[in-house]
Amino acid sequence: MEIADEIYQLAQELGVKNVTLPKIEVGNGVLAAILPFVLENDYKHIILVVDDNTYVAAGKQIEKMLVEAGMETKTVLLKANRHQQVIADEATIVELLVETPLETDIYIAVGSGTIHDITRFCGSKMNIPFISVPTAASVDGFTSKGSPLILRGVKQTIQTTFPVAVFADITILKAAPQEMTAAGFGDILAKYTSLLDWKISACIGGEPYNRFAAEMTRKSLEACVQNVSKIAKADDEGVTILIHSLIESGLVMLLLDFSRPASGGEHHLSHYWEMDLLKKDAKQLLHGAKVGVATAIIVDLYKQKLKDLPARDTGEYGGRIRGNWQSIMEILDNIPSPKEIRNLIQKTGGPTTTEELGLDDELVAQSINEAFHLRDRCTGLLLINKFKEKDLTYPL
Repeated sequence: MEIADEIYQLAQELGVKNVTLPKIEVGNGVLAAILPFVLENDYKHIILVVDDNTYVAAGKQIEKMLVEAGMETKTVLLKANRHQQVIADEATIVELLVETPLETDIYIAVGSGTIHDITRFCGSKMNIPFISVPTAASVDGFTSKGSPLILRGVKQTIQTTFPVAVFADITILKAAPQEMTAAGFGDILAKYTSLLDWKISACIGGEPYNRFAAEMTRKSLEACVQNVSKIAKADDEGVTILIHSLIESGLVMLLLDFSRPASGGEHHLSHYWEMDLLKKDAKQLLHGAKVGVATAIIVDLYKQKLKDLPARDTGEYGGRIRGNWQSIMEILDNIPSPKEIRNLIQKTGGPTTTEELGLDDELVAQSINEAFHLRDRCTGLLLINKFKEKDLTYPL
């Protein structure tokens, strides 16, 4: 596959030897390829991890296929909360651990981001590999090692393990609710600001950077933006372009062993909002929906507040800011306006404002002022807050 070729090239750039990548199957009807893979690798004791919706979407079909082939198969239906949502928190993690027999050979995660996060964490702790079966093109974490979890009410990303195989069936992905596809597109749009923040973290914070990985991520972003109408239709070509971009983004994070190219200030806002909703025991919002809205806010904030930073007293950062600011501003100037970002999201049917998400202005203002504390990274959001003269307000 073209994805694998580029990832192997990135591995060479990074000096990673003997790189092992998951087997990746993308296309109509690839669920049928799961059984041969299981047989080939001699996996005898299988755990399917599903929720109510993903069991209907693909889990039941996989279960039937495995059972009819004589495979010892157990399906773990993760319990939803009172909002009918499965959350990647301590209770759900323990639920899966308790339901996992010691002789388990393989997990099969059937779902979107949350089910994958729970499965990869449990698999890592129990030394059990897992197969990824996305049921929606909604997030870019299918092939990464990062497992975003809610631990003691705080969002934390734990580096765990990646799948041994991914079976992304376009027939299944096309049938997903449109809001899920729109969320995946929102997660891709976030690369506008995450790539800028990665450049800032490298130039100002001295954090690791790889130009080839950045260009790979940017190419995936541009492919989705150029094909937004096809993605909005959720036809074969559009969904294939989107899931390829999401898978590749996860593989880039996998090789780098961090999420900087795919997660910047926009993800910090999203995580802050998620934690607030958890504290209030409110219904959670789709990750990509939050991230898409947050991307437009971060673009607006950066275009307003970053340009005058070199004129301020920035102390220890001063030399690095003045020496690198022109190249950073060139990237910022090439990012679409907040209005253009929202128009792109709107084409796919996703929410475009915090009001549509049901978030109040006070919470958004708090996140702009405080969310940079969630990750130890030098982002534009951190710099703006570090050298601000007064608290930022929202609307900006």
